[in-house]
Amino acid sequence: MNRFGFSILATLVTLALMPIGAVAQQKSLKEQLVGTWILVEAADVAADGTKTNPWGANPKGTYMFDASGHFTQMLIQSDLPKIANRAQGGTPEQNKAIVSGAIAMYGTYSVNETDKTITVRFEGSTFSGFNGTEGKRIITSLSADEMKTANPATSTGSKAESVWRRAK
Repeated sequence: MNRFGFSILATLVTLALMPIGAVAQQKSLKEQLVGTWILVEAADVAADGTKTNPWGANPKGTYMFDASGHFTQMLIQSDLPKIANRAQGGTPEQNKAIVSGAIAMYGTYSVNETDKTITVRFEGSTFSGFNGTEGKRIITSLSADEMKTANPATSTGSKAESVWRRAK
């Protein structure tokens, strides 16, 4: 075999032994987001850096992104009061705890690949102040199984940080 043939063979062997991701083009940020994410932790961060967890010690939630640009998100405290009959409702205290301990929203989203941000446009939310508005979410970290986001300006005036794991 001449040198040229050996070089080609060596290159092919090297490429064959490389991980697929090293040869294939990396997925876009939007492609990496698509799917269902389960809430792991969430914290509000005050201007002085103090962190609080408005969703309790064991928060529940999902964040779903589809390929056509739609999203839905829910955040729920795990210790919400249990009421026996939704039609009859709960006590004023139970109802207040449920309303303040859960939020759901849906709408459309777009991704800025350069800034690693998501702009969500709220079509509907259990917090009616979101309806018809939009918000920016910063992707601070993203892997195949974990996403960390930050909301730089929450409705309460703090910054929110959250960790999500991909649903399996």
